Amino acid sequence: MNDDQSELPSEPPDPQGPGSLDDLGARLKQARQDQDTKTGRSISDKVRAPASGFGQAFRIGTELVAALIIGVGAGYLLDQWLETTPWMMVIFFFLGAAAGILNVYRAAAQMGLAGNNSQTAPTGNTVGDAGQDNNGDRP
Repeated sequence: MNDDQSELPSEPPDPQGPGSLDDLGARLKQARQDQDTKTGRSISDKVRAPASGFGQAFRIGTELVAALIIGVGAGYLLDQWLETTPWMMVIFFFLGAAAGILNVYRAAAQMGLAGNNSQTAPTGNTVGDAGQDNNGDRP
């Protein structure tokens, strides 16, 4: 038998040994907590910090412009390939604009800026159901 193979361990190392990933994770967590106490803020505060107004405006503008560029670019490429100039570019311009507006609405809704036009049904007794029991029968 080869001497190199006799030096290999017969069993895999213990996963709970001194160099385990759990130990490393615990030490990282402790180091982060120590760092947070030194700076006076936590990681969750950094993550939850709201974006500035400029950042929000930049994101919304980028969403719209990117969708338009992709739509016009796809339309242009299809026009060149199918030799239908300018019809595909016009069609995909409007598709890109629609996608961009949808993306802007989603981004605004995520930021809490989109209007909520949904109406909820009133609860409790109203004029229409006065004097009715749960079955809708009149007394």
